Amino acid sequence: MTTNELLKEGESRMQGVIAATKKSFAVVRTGRANPALLDRIVVSYYGTPTPLTQMAGISTPEPRLLVISPWDKNSIRDIERAILASDLGLTPTNDGSVIRLAIPPLTEERRRELVKVVRKDAEEHRVAIRNIRRDLNDTIKKMEKNGEVSEDEARRLQDEVQELTNKYISEIDNLLAQKEKEIMEV
Repeated sequence: MTTNELLKEGESRMQGVIAATKKSFAVVRTGRANPALLDRIVVSYYGTPTPLTQMAGISTPEPRLLVISPWDKNSIRDIERAILASDLGLTPTNDGSVIRLAIPPLTEERRRELVKVVRKDAEEHRVAIRNIRRDLNDTIKKMEKNGEVSEDEARRLQDEVQELTNKYISEIDNLLAQKEKEIMEV
C-alpha cells in the first residue's frame, strides 16, 4: 500500500464516522418535527418487517407536526402500532388516509437530558476518529520499520494523519454545537 492510498483510506474511514455522527444526531428528538425521527420505525407489513420510510411519504407541514401518507391505506393500523411500540413516545392520530404525529414541546429537563445524550454520542465518534488515527500511525511505524518509508517521510505522514484527525474532530464538534443549539431552542 502506498502512502497516498493509506491516507486516502484513513480519510474515507473518518468520513464514514462523520456520516454516522450525522445519522445518529438526526434521530435525536428536538422540539421540531423532523422526518428522520421515523427512520428507525419498522412496520410489520403483511408479516414482513418493512421500514416505514419505504411504505409511506413523510412530510412536515408545520414545525411541530409530521404527516405520514401511506401508499397502501390498509397499512394505517400497522403503522400506528409500530409508532406506538417505538421509543418515540408519540401518539398517532389518523383520519383514514393519513397519520398525523404532533410533536409536543420538550421540557427544559428533557432538553438537558438530550444534550447529555448527544454529547456522549459525539465523544464516542471522536474516539472512533482517534482509533483510526492510531491504526494509521501503527501502519506508518510498521512501514518505517520495514524500510518502506524513511524516518522523515514517516514523520511527515504522521503529521498529515494528525491534521486529518483535527479536521474531522472539529467537524464533529461543529455538528455537536449545531445539534445542542437545535435541542435547546424553544
